[in-house]
Amino acid sequence: MQRLRSWTTVVTVIVIASLVGGFWGRPVQATAQSNVREHLVNVYSQVLDLAEKYYADEINVEKSVHASLRSMLKTLDPHSNFFDAKQFAQFREDQRGNFYGLGIIISMKNAKPTVITPIPGTPAYRLGIRSGDVIARIEGSPTEGLDIQEVVEKLRGPKGTVVNISIDRAGIPKLLDMAVIRDEIPHHSVPFAFFFRPGIGYIKLSTFNETTNREVQESLEELGTDLKGLIFDLRFNPGGYLQAAIQVADKFLEKGQKVLITDGRTASAKQSYEAPRGSGGVRFPLVVLINTGSASASEIVAGAIQDHDRGMLVGEVSFGKGLVQTVYPLDNGAGVSLTTAKWHTPSGRLIQRDYANQSYIDYYYARNKDPEKRQVYKTDSGREVYGGGGITPDFQVKPNKINEFQLLLTSKGMIFSFIRTYNANHPTVDRKFQTTPEILEEFRTYLTSQKLVFKESDFTDNLDFIKFQMRYEYFLSRVGQAEAHKVFLENDPQFAKALEVLPQAKALISRDPVDPDLLVKKQGK
Repeated sequence: MQRLRSWTTVVTVIVIASLVGGFWGRPVQATAQSNVREHLVNVYSQVLDLAEKYYADEINVEKSVHASLRSMLKTLDPHSNFFDAKQFAQFREDQRGNFYGLGIIISMKNAKPTVITPIPGTPAYRLGIRSGDVIARIEGSPTEGLDIQEVVEKLRGPKGTVVNISIDRAGIPKLLDMAVIRDEIPHHSVPFAFFFRPGIGYIKLSTFNETTNREVQESLEELGTDLKGLIFDLRFNPGGYLQAAIQVADKFLEKGQKVLITDGRTASAKQSYEAPRGSGGVRFPLVVLINTGSASASEIVAGAIQDHDRGMLVGEVSFGKGLVQTVYPLDNGAGVSLTTAKWHTPSGRLIQRDYANQSYIDYYYARNKDPEKRQVYKTDSGREVYGGGGITPDFQVKPNKINEFQLLLTSKGMIFSFIRTYNANHPTVDRKFQTTPEILEEFRTYLTSQKLVFKESDFTDNLDFIKFQMRYEYFLSRVGQAEAHKVFLENDPQFAKALEVLPQAKALISRDPVDPDLLVKKQGK
């Protein structure tokens, strides 16, 4: 099965296949090549044997071998990687779209594992675990000093097993002890689908996994015939299954239109993928949101929509991962991913960023600037688009910038914790919550009580930010994730631009003349 993924260690098109010819791949025919390989294996074994016998301290052989495998693969490219059995099992679990646990989204707030929100219908939700609850103990052991991954691993476990946790909740002096029975937790690839305003739908797609096709289809059916325009949010979507990407693109394209093309050294790597069914003639105005976190499968969908003039793209230049990988299961539950090909958009664009002569960190995160000289391609209607360095949107819009005081408030979790304290003292849910002068004064007093050092000008100059964040945190903690996300979108400049350009998206699909200054002809400059 083919997959695309952009993780810190796992990326782009991934194919689950049987390992042919053992660890080293296909059987080697040339005797000289076989002799070289045998020599290298012998040298490796000798070094490992010497380290195991004579190193000053006892070594973990398995850990050392796994580290050497990862280092070897990194000499090929930044994306090929080795997974030990635990990592590979988690990878497979995430891609299936389900896991067993409590059903909470957590984050580290002031170095404490804190519930951001419980997932409706899960064990945590049924037990009344709330946003803002701090998980102080797991099975009697303090969580202090644990990182978030260690906490998650302790909370997950087989279905039907019990995990005992102690909750520290604002307004309650003693810890709350809870015994939670683990259950299957759906990992939705579509966390949000709703009408933002009459006729204007919004779908957020967070990943591409085995359930994506069904979830997107159900979301479109739920929006129904009232849908007059759609904003499809692929921001921070790192990718996933290739088949899911084709299925999603198929819902917007015409039957037979190309979705992507792959190319590599082997015959099996040379493939052309087309929309198998098409949208059936349903053509509403479409705007796709992308940013630097939109990668691999997200870029395939965005690139196909742009190349076929099906919709407008708004946001930032995407991540830029166009390498095809194959993941081979190994003995003892391990696995290896190996770059085997490259993929191109329907117009022929290769959007892979150039990682030559760059460190791993520079390639993934720095990316100082987009290439000045990029090869020009044409969409179906003749608009100019560019290859190399990601997908360039039709309208480039930067996200909101955060200043030093805003960063201080968010990093310390001040608004987050204040609202949870406020909730404890105001039990009645206000679905029309607004930040009043009285609440702002309470917050000012709260900051002082928390010994946060700030100037009066810091507070007054950032009132709009504080009001918005308070409203968002209140809706998240008291009303629900979807309503909180609507609040978030109200203050999102990229989303605002998407609403603004829906008329251009409508003109694009109707083939009416569109102002060229609003399109892509100058997008690379």
